[in-house]
Amino acid sequence: MPSPKIRIAGVPEHFNLPWHLGIEEGHFERVDAEAEFQIFSGGTGAMMGAVANDEVDLAIVLAEGCIQSLTSGTPAKIVKTFVASPLIWGIHTPASSEIKSVEQMQGKRYAISRFGSGSHLMAIVDADLRGWPTADLAFVGVKNLEGARKALAANEADIFFWEKYTTNPYVDNGEFHRIGDRLTPWPAFVVCVSNKAIAERGDALARLLNQINKLCRQLSGSPENTINQISKRYTLPVDQTAEWFETLQWSADWQMENEKFLSAIEYLQSLKLIEGQHADNKPSAVWEDIYFSMG
Repeated sequence: MPSPKIRIAGVPEHFNLPWHLGIEEGHFERVDAEAEFQIFSGGTGAMMGAVANDEVDLAIVLAEGCIQSLTSGTPAKIVKTFVASPLIWGIHTPASSEIKSVEQMQGKRYAISRFGSGSHLMAIVDADLRGWPTADLAFVGVKNLEGARKALAANEADIFFWEKYTTNPYVDNGEFHRIGDRLTPWPAFVVCVSNKAIAERGDALARLLNQINKLCRQLSGSPENTINQISKRYTLPVDQTAEWFETLQWSADWQMENEKFLSAIEYLQSLKLIEGQHADNKPSAVWEDIYFSMG
């Protein structure tokens, strides 16, 4: 009797091409690790909820949101880096907004997919790095990118952080104005696996992730072909896709840049985004509790 499929959660964005190819081209089946990919437009907060509720086994999520969720009690572990390069967050306003520069953002309303999401945490990180108080930031939950488009158009929110290249079509068509960028000070995406899946299907998960490493090496080694695939699949202009690809570093092995994750933990602690037993623990102790080596 075949094993049940590994349920994978991810956003509908170009970073996740290796997972789709792994399924469509049979790479996972070859190593007896069948999988299905479920799209979560709501982002990291929604996916971590799905992991907690045993709706998925594995999620490709933003590092900061994953750390925050795991330290809040989500029964799962980070098992590898997926995108080692930083995420480039575009800072957006409605094109008709009077806000024309990042200096004018202070005190405005931020559209976020949900609390604990990357769009929420990075708004706080950005304000802190600008030296602004973060305790009284105003947030409007909008669920996803489509919700943010509606909220900004209806003047229900003023600012929206989202991955730069995903929002390019709405900047190009005049719907959004991008007033700046913010890079994450740590790797963009990690692979998070539920404790239950690790215990029950660890070998199959390791085989699947070894295939992902192989696909990431292959795609990174064929830039022209990969750029064309992504441009066509995600309807992004080739020149913009090429620009994005130059900034991208998929992780093609099991190596973890521990110092960067320890820095992320320490920073989230300083902003009081990590609470409970982990709030005052040394970052190394927190990392030991939320990371599991499968490689």
